[in-house]
Amino acid sequence: MAGTTRHLRTLLAASLSVALAVLASGCANSPDSHRATPASAPTGGPGIPGRAHVDVADVDLTITDAVAHLDRAGDGSLSMSVRNEDGVPEHLGMVATPDGGRGVLAGGRSAEGNGSLSTAGILLLSGTTVTFGGSGPRVLLHHVRGVTAGHTLPVALQFGVAGLVRLQARVTSS
Repeated sequence: MAGTTRHLRTLLAASLSVALAVLASGCANSPDSHRATPASAPTGGPGIPGRAHVDVADVDLTITDAVAHLDRAGDGSLSMSVRNEDGVPEHLGMVATPDGGRGVLAGGRSAEGNGSLSTAGILLLSGTTVTFGGSGPRVLLHHVRGVTAGHTLPVALQFGVAGLVRLQARVTSS
């Protein structure tokens, strides 16, 4: 009986995982998902490399100056500025690149506060701008592929409140 129960639990867990994955991909691609809105973007609208603005419900997040600094092997970093006007603290939890690539998050100089790294990701306090790169938090990239002919890199940023935000980072040589 214990083996049957364990088998049923495993089957249920696998089914739930598949269902959640389907729901998550549907939400990320639905017309009502978090999308850039050109009317409220202070520095540009969707389709402009290096920029995105999310203004949906209680979410107000602006990403500017997104640049992937890459060498020939695809190693380097992603620099950008993120302005959080959500009214609540936000966290950048994950950065994805084409072909299953993942950026490695590293916190800024301070161990706590704006730009610090915790298990939730990089902290972005409400009403502040966090600059990634230099002495601030960093996103390290390793063996990145998928740079377009227009010298951009498709990037997906996963935030705790804003959700998944997609943009095209400009690419420069490092």
